[in-house]
Amino acid sequence: MEKTCIDALPLTMNSSEKQEIVCIFGTGDFGRSLGLKMLQCGYSIVFGSRNPQKNNLLPNGAEVLSYSEAAKKSDIIIIAIHREHYDFLTELTEVLNGKILVDISNNLKINQYPESNAEYLAQLVPGAHVVKAFNTISAWALQSGALDASRQAILKKENPFSTSSAWLSDSYVALGILGFFLFVLLGITSLPSVSNAVNWREFRFVQSKLGYLTLILCTAHTLVYGGKRFLSPSNLKWYLPAAYVLGLIIPCTVLVIKFVLIMPCVDNTLTRIRQGWERNSKH
Repeated sequence: MEKTCIDALPLTMNSSEKQEIVCIFGTGDFGRSLGLKMLQCGYSIVFGSRNPQKNNLLPNGAEVLSYSEAAKKSDIIIIAIHREHYDFLTELTEVLNGKILVDISNNLKINQYPESNAEYLAQLVPGAHVVKAFNTISAWALQSGALDASRQAILKKENPFSTSSAWLSDSYVALGILGFFLFVLLGITSLPSVSNAVNWREFRFVQSKLGYLTLILCTAHTLVYGGKRFLSPSNLKWYLPAAYVLGLIIPCTVLVIKFVLIMPCVDNTLTRIRQGWERNSKH
């Protein structure tokens, strides 16, 4: 955290000038962070709290008083509390008359209330001047300052919430789960204690039909994982394909051969050969 903002911000005051007092209602994370920054910039800070005696985490140099006493010390009052707790302000109507109230709150949902928080605040204290500020900055950013520059989010050209990206992600997970489940099932049926308990038709169905289905699901899982990057030249390091591409060579070859073998023109001939048919048979 910066030791002082004299070199970073042109808002500091000379020691010969009178320090302006700013009042902050609320001693939460944002109120404390904002008060610390203002103290570093040369302002005098007074906090308004419902329990002035129980606030021990406030920055050094700040004064904490009750709401009424704190409001009397400054013409600028920053309301660093949630909208749900604005009701107590109606008791301070006379004290807040003519004051500048800075509303920094944000609602949790869009259109959560019929009017904005600033409009609601103006209705509660009609004699005050309500303005909106600081609602686009977080307590973390106030505390970290320039040190937080590396944590700024970079705008991506590709929308992470696009339909295609979500579809690929969901398909990747679903295919992986189904493939792994069938793979475990094949392993269990291969155990002697299990294989001896089923007849040959059941064993052949599991090992053949479900075996190929498992191979298809696992191969599709890897294909979806690659997605658009599957054969992208930018992902070919040293002009060699990725490991998941090399891992697809054998299963894809097996599936292509199996597809050829199950074609009617080939499958019928193989079936006749299994039944004893010979090409030049005289019988």
